[in-house]
Amino acid sequence: MRDRIVIISGANSGIGRAAALKFASTGFHVVMACRNLSASRSVQQEIIEKSGNDKVSLLELDLASFSSIRHFCLAFQQAFDQLDVLIHNAAYLKHGEKIYQLSPDHIELSFATNLFGPYLMTKLLMDPLRKSSDARILHACSTNIKHFFDPKRKIEFDNLQGEFKDNRPYSTYKMYGDSKMALFIMTKRLAEELKRYDIKVNALQIPATKISKRTIDNLSPIWRTLAVLQNLFNPLPDEVAECYYQICTAEKYANLSGHLFNKQGEIILPGQTKPDPLTQAKQIFGSTYYPAYADDPDIAQQVWELCTKWT
Repeated sequence: MRDRIVIISGANSGIGRAAALKFASTGFHVVMACRNLSASRSVQQEIIEKSGNDKVSLLELDLASFSSIRHFCLAFQQAFDQLDVLIHNAAYLKHGEKIYQLSPDHIELSFATNLFGPYLMTKLLMDPLRKSSDARILHACSTNIKHFFDPKRKIEFDNLQGEFKDNRPYSTYKMYGDSKMALFIMTKRLAEELKRYDIKVNALQIPATKISKRTIDNLSPIWRTLAVLQNLFNPLPDEVAECYYQICTAEKYANLSGHLFNKQGEIILPGQTKPDPLTQAKQIFGSTYYPAYADDPDIAQQVWELCTKWT
């Protein structure tokens, strides 16, 4: 039988690392798409040893760079004919960053990495995806999009190339949340576009997870303290990796596309636009609803046009 092949971006740490081990342990040929190859080789070897599966490949990928994405996709297609599962796990969020950051392609770094990079990568991998009999794409979304339950919250479409970087205060957390909302919006549109190829596209709303000691050690003192406290309550990366695996392989998800799932694997529904206070509280603090902002057709068209224009 032919090996089933999965690409996982950011597979050298956190959820991506746990997902790579899970897929390798179940017989997949895992392609680890990582920015830092030297730091990833030991993880690659660890996954091979723990899974008993030597079909774990490592290719360089920087999702913030369109050139890197093109090189990765070319290298992948030179080595593999087919792709069964594509997991866009890698993301950019630098805690405490106060200076507007641009990618090599002059796009705000959060959007370059979290939205435009995954879109371009998927577009360039369409040929091997179409050769699979059960191709599935998964985007790692975030509970951060709940900030859009605030009716005043909007994506800063007019500041994605630094147009107002000297006039507006920069918040890495807002840009991260905006980029993840845009990613979910793109997920829904991409699912519609790929229906004709029977390729499924979904997103997973990921809660904060336990942070590794290596990551904590690299944080500033205040964020280090918050991370230690956060670890007392947050799920392990393995738990979220199991969600990745189920959504990308289980029969019950085989015909589902264009959805956002919570960590229980349940479909998250659109929230109300003008809820009463009790309903609003349930939407914000629960895991059953997403902000109605995501279903605005004008916003969706704007996201899609930027993806197609800038990549």
